[in-house]
Amino acid sequence: MKQPITKRYDFVYLFDVQDGNPNGDPDAGNLPRIDAETGFGLVTDVCLKRKVRNYVEIAKPATDGFNIFIREKAILNLSIFNAYTQLGIDLEADPKKSEDGKKRNSKGEAQGGEVQRGRIKMCEQFYDVRSFGAVMSTGANAGQVRGPIQMTFGRSIDPVVTLEHSITRMAVATEKEAEAQGGDNRTMGRKYTIPYGLYRSHGFISAHLAAQTGFGQEDLDLFWEALANMFEHDRSAARGMMSARGLYVFEHDTALGNAQAHTLFDLIKVSAVEPTKPARSFTDYKVQIEGATPAGVKLLRKIG
Repeated sequence: MKQPITKRYDFVYLFDVQDGNPNGDPDAGNLPRIDAETGFGLVTDVCLKRKVRNYVEIAKPATDGFNIFIREKAILNLSIFNAYTQLGIDLEADPKKSEDGKKRNSKGEAQGGEVQRGRIKMCEQFYDVRSFGAVMSTGANAGQVRGPIQMTFGRSIDPVVTLEHSITRMAVATEKEAEAQGGDNRTMGRKYTIPYGLYRSHGFISAHLAAQTGFGQEDLDLFWEALANMFEHDRSAARGMMSARGLYVFEHDTALGNAQAHTLFDLIKVSAVEPTKPARSFTDYKVQIEGATPAGVKLLRKIG
């Protein structure tokens, strides 16, 4: 495994959307996610991690140790089984007996010490497993990994307005539709956007969990790079204009940390320049650092 990081990190991540849908909710007709009680916009941590994974696939194509486990159209159990094959563990040869003598079930799942070896192998192979963790207790069974990087939902600084737009496609899918319209051949649809929203997410990186997965300095640098550039490679008509606007990293001197995360996050203040005016661009906000960082903590500006 790689030499893991030895310091704790906490960070504030700012990103925005203009005339787009940053994270549609499939249970609500793909409407932008909002806090129903307050109207503040939401972007899930899963959405943000997906964009990080996609960036790593682009930045490190076919690079050993930087494969992505949770990828589009992936068969997860096959990836786990392949890891055991590379370890020289044939789960199908004798499905009743593991390499350390423990009894397997009828499905040939790894047992005992095999699971630990499988877990280590998966961490070595897959960037997202050693970064975010994964549940791999299905199929061949490589147990579960708790990743060192955890992120919160992104929440907008102010309430957002969801707009619904009627759109027209000057074509139809079938001849039957064309006949029904008398040759007009139009298809109506809906598109949902937010005029503007600035979102804030918080993140945490544990050196202790990094030691368990082998999350090292190269992995950390790639993660910062992904947060800075992932929207540049995730363009879509549905998402409008999305941009990374701020990444403020608090680096602790130790693995345990030198201050509570919430006290560090409180140092980063984001407020509207004109509170009574609806925000329509990043320039309608100001980001300020109020107060000094505690002893043993260094503030690193990656963006902003």
